Amino acid sequence: MIKKFGLVGKNIDYSFSKNYFSEKFINEALKNHAYVNFDFSSIEGFTKLLKEGPILAGLNITIPYKKEVIPFLDRITKDAQTIGAVNTIVWEKDGTTTGQNTDHVGFQKALEEISNKPPEKALILGTGGASGAIKFVLDKMGCEVQFVSRQPKQNILNYGALDKSKMDEVDLIVNTTPLGTFPDIEKMPPIPYQWITKKHLLFDLIYNPEETTFMKLGKSKGAKTTNGYKMLIYQAEKSWELWNS
Repeated sequence: MIKKFGLVGKNIDYSFSKNYFSEKFINEALKNHAYVNFDFSSIEGFTKLLKEGPILAGLNITIPYKKEVIPFLDRITKDAQTIGAVNTIVWEKDGTTTGQNTDHVGFQKALEEISNKPPEKALILGTGGASGAIKFVLDKMGCEVQFVSRQPKQNILNYGALDKSKMDEVDLIVNTTPLGTFPDIEKMPPIPYQWITKKHLLFDLIYNPEETTFMKLGKSKGAKTTNGYKMLIYQAEKSWELWNS
Protein backbone atom coordinates (compact mmCIF):
# COMPACT_ATOMS: atom_id res chain seq x y z
CA MET A 1 0.00 0.00 0.00
CA ILE A 2 1.28 3.45 -0.96
CA LYS A 3 2.00 5.86 1.89
CA LYS A 4 0.78 9.17 0.51
CA PHE A 5 2.10 12.51 1.76
CA GLY A 6 1.37 15.90 0.28
CA LEU A 7 1.30 19.67 0.28
CA VAL A 8 -1.86 21.75 0.57
CA GLY A 9 -1.72 25.26 -0.85
CA LYS A 10 -2.74 27.52 -3.70
CA ASN A 11 -0.78 27.95 -6.95
CA ILE A 12 1.94 25.58 -5.76
CA ASP A 13 3.35 24.25 -9.04
CA TYR A 14 6.71 25.72 -7.97
CA SER A 15 6.59 23.76 -4.69
CA PHE A 16 9.85 22.99 -2.90
CA SER A 17 8.21 20.23 -0.86
CA LYS A 18 7.14 17.95 -3.69
CA ASN A 19 10.57 17.96 -5.31
CA TYR A 20 12.35 17.58 -1.98
CA PHE A 21 10.34 14.64 -0.71
CA SER A 22 10.10 12.91 -4.09
CA GLU A 23 13.92 12.98 -4.33
CA LYS A 24 14.20 11.85 -0.73
CA PHE A 25 11.99 8.84 -1.38
CA ILE A 26 14.10 7.87 -4.41
CA ASN A 27 17.42 8.35 -2.61
CA GLU A 28 16.27 6.35 0.41
CA ALA A 29 14.63 3.63 -1.73
CA LEU A 30 11.20 4.24 -0.18
CA LYS A 31 9.33 2.73 -3.12
CA ASN A 32 5.93 2.65 -1.40
CA HIS A 33 6.00 6.40 -0.62
CA ALA A 34 4.54 9.22 -2.72
CA TYR A 35 4.29 13.00 -2.29
CA VAL A 36 1.68 14.99 -4.20
CA ASN A 37 0.50 18.57 -4.48
CA PHE A 38 -3.07 19.38 -3.44
CA ASP A 39 -3.61 22.72 -5.14
CA PHE A 40 -6.89 24.20 -3.90
CA SER A 41 -8.53 27.49 -4.87
CA SER A 42 -10.36 27.60 -1.52
CA ILE A 43 -10.32 25.96 1.91
CA GLU A 44 -13.25 23.75 0.86
CA GLY A 45 -10.81 21.61 -1.08
CA PHE A 46 -8.94 20.89 2.12
CA THR A 47 -12.08 19.94 4.03
CA LYS A 48 -12.95 17.39 1.34
CA LEU A 49 -9.41 16.02 1.45
CA LEU A 50 -9.66 15.55 5.23
CA LYS A 51 -12.46 13.05 4.69
CA GLU A 52 -9.89 10.88 2.89
CA GLY A 53 -7.78 10.95 6.08
CA PRO A 54 -6.98 7.24 6.36
CA ILE A 55 -5.25 7.23 2.96
CA LEU A 56 -2.93 10.08 3.95
CA ALA A 57 0.25 9.59 5.97
CA GLY A 58 0.94 13.29 6.50
CA LEU A 59 0.47 16.75 5.06
CA ASN A 60 2.38 19.99 4.78
CA ILE A 61 0.42 23.24 4.59
CA THR A 62 1.55 26.39 2.82
CA ILE A 63 0.21 29.80 1.72
CA PRO A 64 -2.59 30.76 2.08
CA TYR A 65 -3.96 28.02 4.37
CA LYS A 66 -1.63 27.87 7.38
CA LYS A 67 -4.20 29.63 9.55
CA GLU A 68 -7.36 28.53 7.74
CA VAL A 69 -6.84 24.79 8.35
CA ILE A 70 -6.81 25.12 12.15
CA PRO A 71 -10.59 24.93 12.82
CA PHE A 72 -10.83 21.65 10.90
CA LEU A 73 -8.21 19.74 12.92
CA ASP A 74 -8.86 17.65 16.02
CA ARG A 75 -6.08 19.35 17.97
CA ILE A 76 -3.02 21.54 17.54
CA THR A 77 0.17 21.59 19.57
CA LYS A 78 0.95 24.32 22.07
CA ASP A 79 3.68 25.74 19.80
CA ALA A 80 1.32 25.86 16.81
CA GLN A 81 -1.32 27.51 18.97
CA THR A 82 1.13 30.18 20.14
CA ILE A 83 2.34 30.78 16.59
CA GLY A 84 -1.21 30.81 15.23
CA ALA A 85 -0.38 28.69 12.21
CA VAL A 86 0.01 25.05 11.15
CA ASN A 87 2.36 23.83 8.43
CA THR A 88 2.37 20.10 9.25
CA ILE A 89 -0.52 17.70 9.91
CA VAL A 90 0.05 14.34 11.56
CA TRP A 91 -2.49 11.49 11.54
CA GLU A 92 -2.48 9.74 14.90
CA LYS A 93 -3.00 5.97 15.23
CA ASP A 94 -6.66 6.54 16.17
CA GLY A 95 -7.25 8.46 12.92
CA THR A 96 -7.42 11.93 14.50
CA THR A 97 -5.39 14.87 13.26
CA THR A 98 -2.80 16.99 15.06
CA GLY A 99 -1.65 20.32 13.65
CA GLN A 100 2.01 21.10 14.22
CA ASN A 101 4.39 23.87 13.22
CA THR A 102 7.91 23.10 12.02
CA ASP A 103 8.60 26.51 10.46
CA HIS A 104 10.00 27.78 13.74
CA VAL A 105 12.46 24.86 13.90
CA GLY A 106 13.63 25.60 10.36
CA PHE A 107 13.97 29.34 10.91
CA GLN A 108 15.89 29.01 14.17
CA LYS A 109 18.41 26.54 12.73
CA ALA A 110 18.92 28.62 9.58
CA LEU A 111 19.30 31.86 11.56
CA GLU A 112 21.80 30.35 13.98
CA GLU A 113 23.87 29.11 11.04
CA ILE A 114 24.25 32.53 9.45
CA SER A 115 24.45 34.71 12.56
CA ASN A 116 27.00 34.20 15.33
CA LYS A 117 24.95 36.13 17.87
CA PRO A 118 21.21 36.49 18.57
CA PRO A 119 19.60 39.62 17.08
CA GLU A 120 18.57 42.37 19.50
CA LYS A 121 15.86 44.12 17.47
CA ALA A 122 14.06 42.90 14.36
CA LEU A 123 11.48 43.94 11.79
CA ILE A 124 9.16 41.22 10.49
CA LEU A 125 7.72 42.23 7.12
CA GLY A 126 4.24 40.78 6.69
CA THR A 127 1.70 39.23 9.02
CA GLY A 128 0.79 36.02 7.17
CA GLY A 129 1.08 32.38 8.18
CA ALA A 130 4.89 32.30 8.45
CA SER A 131 5.29 35.49 10.46
CA GLY A 132 4.10 33.97 13.74
CA ALA A 133 6.82 31.30 13.58
CA ILE A 134 9.47 33.99 13.12
CA LYS A 135 8.20 35.95 16.10
CA PHE A 136 8.04 32.75 18.18
CA VAL A 137 11.77 32.14 17.60
CA LEU A 138 12.82 35.75 18.12
CA ASP A 139 10.80 36.01 21.34
CA LYS A 140 12.65 32.94 22.65
CA MET A 141 15.94 34.64 21.78
CA GLY A 142 14.97 37.78 23.69
CA CYS A 143 14.85 39.83 20.50
CA GLU A 144 12.51 42.84 20.37
CA VAL A 145 10.14 42.41 17.41
CA GLN A 146 8.14 44.90 15.35
CA PHE A 147 5.70 43.80 12.61
CA VAL A 148 5.42 45.88 9.42
CA SER A 149 2.48 45.67 7.02
CA ARG A 150 0.65 47.57 4.31
CA GLN A 151 -2.43 47.27 6.51
CA PRO A 152 -1.24 48.68 9.85
CA LYS A 153 -3.17 47.78 12.98
CA GLN A 154 -2.43 48.14 16.66
CA ASN A 155 1.24 47.31 17.26
CA ILE A 156 1.85 46.91 13.51
CA LEU A 157 3.76 49.62 11.64
CA ASN A 158 3.01 50.85 8.15
CA TYR A 159 5.96 50.73 5.75
CA GLY A 160 5.79 54.52 5.58
CA ALA A 161 6.69 54.69 9.29
CA LEU A 162 10.15 53.23 8.66
CA ASP A 163 12.44 56.23 8.96
CA LYS A 164 16.22 56.32 9.40
CA SER A 165 16.09 56.14 13.19
CA LYS A 166 13.82 53.06 13.07
CA MET A 167 16.10 51.34 10.57
CA ASP A 168 19.18 52.17 12.62
CA GLU A 169 17.63 50.51 15.69
CA VAL A 170 17.28 47.05 14.14
CA ASP A 171 19.88 44.46 13.18
CA LEU A 172 17.57 41.87 11.55
CA ILE A 173 14.90 42.31 8.86
CA VAL A 174 12.86 39.23 7.89
CA ASN A 175 10.69 39.21 4.77
CA THR A 176 7.75 36.84 5.26
CA THR A 177 5.73 38.33 2.35
CA PRO A 178 5.61 36.70 -1.11
CA LEU A 179 6.93 39.91 -2.74
CA GLY A 180 9.74 38.97 -5.10
CA THR A 181 8.75 35.33 -5.65
CA PHE A 182 9.20 33.96 -9.18
CA PRO A 183 7.94 35.03 -11.69
CA ASP A 184 7.49 38.52 -10.18
CA ILE A 185 11.15 38.76 -9.25
CA GLU A 186 11.38 42.55 -9.62
CA LYS A 187 9.03 43.12 -6.68
CA MET A 188 10.27 43.71 -3.13
CA PRO A 189 8.97 44.94 0.22
CA PRO A 190 8.85 48.77 0.19
CA ILE A 191 11.34 49.43 2.98
CA PRO A 192 13.80 52.38 2.79
CA TYR A 193 16.79 50.47 1.42
CA GLN A 194 18.93 53.62 1.47
CA TRP A 195 19.27 53.18 5.24
CA ILE A 196 20.41 49.57 5.15
CA THR A 197 24.01 49.16 6.35
CA LYS A 198 26.56 46.43 7.01
CA LYS A 199 25.12 46.00 10.54
CA HIS A 200 21.91 44.53 9.08
CA LEU A 201 21.02 40.93 8.29
CA LEU A 202 18.27 40.54 5.68
CA PHE A 203 16.57 37.13 5.85
CA ASP A 204 14.14 36.42 2.99
CA LEU A 205 11.87 33.40 3.41
CA ILE A 206 11.60 33.22 -0.40
CA TYR A 207 13.85 30.65 -2.08
CA ASN A 208 12.86 31.12 -5.73
CA PRO A 209 14.70 33.09 -7.04
CA GLU A 210 17.82 32.20 -5.08
CA GLU A 211 18.59 35.91 -4.65
CA THR A 212 15.60 38.24 -4.47
CA THR A 213 15.58 41.96 -5.19
CA PHE A 214 15.19 42.48 -1.41
CA MET A 215 18.45 40.59 -0.91
CA LYS A 216 20.28 42.29 -3.81
CA LEU A 217 19.43 45.76 -2.55
CA GLY A 218 20.52 44.82 0.96
CA LYS A 219 23.78 43.33 -0.28
CA SER A 220 24.52 46.49 -2.28
CA LYS A 221 24.48 48.38 1.03
CA GLY A 222 26.86 45.94 2.70
CA ALA A 223 24.26 43.89 4.57
CA LYS A 224 24.52 40.14 5.10
CA THR A 225 21.68 38.31 3.30
CA THR A 226 20.18 34.84 3.13
CA ASN A 227 17.19 33.19 1.49
CA GLY A 228 14.72 30.65 2.87
CA TYR A 229 16.18 27.47 1.36
CA LYS A 230 17.93 26.17 4.47
CA MET A 231 14.85 26.96 6.56
CA LEU A 232 12.74 24.89 4.17
CA ILE A 233 15.07 21.91 4.40
CA TYR A 234 15.09 21.98 8.19
CA GLN A 235 11.32 22.36 8.50
CA ALA A 236 10.78 19.55 5.98
CA GLU A 237 13.05 17.19 7.90
CA LYS A 238 11.22 18.03 11.12
CA SER A 239 7.92 17.24 9.39
CA TRP A 240 9.35 13.89 8.27
CA GLU A 241 10.43 13.16 11.84
CA LEU A 242 6.93 13.92 13.15
CA TRP A 243 5.22 11.74 10.53
CA ASN A 244 7.45 8.82 11.51
CA SER A 245 7.48 9.20 15.30
